[in-house]
Amino acid sequence: MFSRIKKEINAVFERDPAAKNTLEVLLCYPGLHAILFHRVAHALYKKNFFITARFISQISRFLTGIEIHPGAKIGEGLFIDHGSGVVIGETAEIGDNVTIYQGVTLGGTGKEKGKRHPTIGNNVVISTGAKVLGSFTVGIM
Repeated sequence: MFSRIKKEINAVFERDPAAKNTLEVLLCYPGLHAILFHRVAHALYKKNFFITARFISQISRFLTGIEIHPGAKIGEGLFIDHGSGVVIGETAEIGDNVTIYQGVTLGGTGKEKGKRHPTIGNNVVISTGAKVLGSFTVGIM
C-alpha cells in the first residue's frame, strides 16, 4: 500500500515543477487526494459494496472538486493537475502515467448499457477543458 502511495507522489514530482516537497504534496494536492480516495472506493466497488463506494467518492468530490466514479479503472501514476471540475465516468479506463488538467470530462454520451466511457492509454496528456465522450480509445494501452 505504501509503495503505491509513493508511486502516486512520485508522479506529482515528475510532472509538476512547482512541487517542493513530500509534505506539501500530501497536504496540498487535491488530485492526489482524489486518487487515494478512489483507490479505496474502487476496492469496495469491486467487492460489490456499491453504496459505500459511491459515498466515499461523493466525500472525495466534496473535498477535492474532482469526481471519479468508483467503477472507473485507473492505472498507476495518474496526475490530476489543478483538478477542479474533472469528471471520470464509471466505465472509463485510464492507463499508466496519464496527466489530466482541470475541467476534463471522461464521460458517456447517453443511456446506453455496457462500456460507455473512453479508454485512455498510457502516457497520455489530456488538456484543460477537454470533453472526451463515448466508448473509444485515446492512445495505446
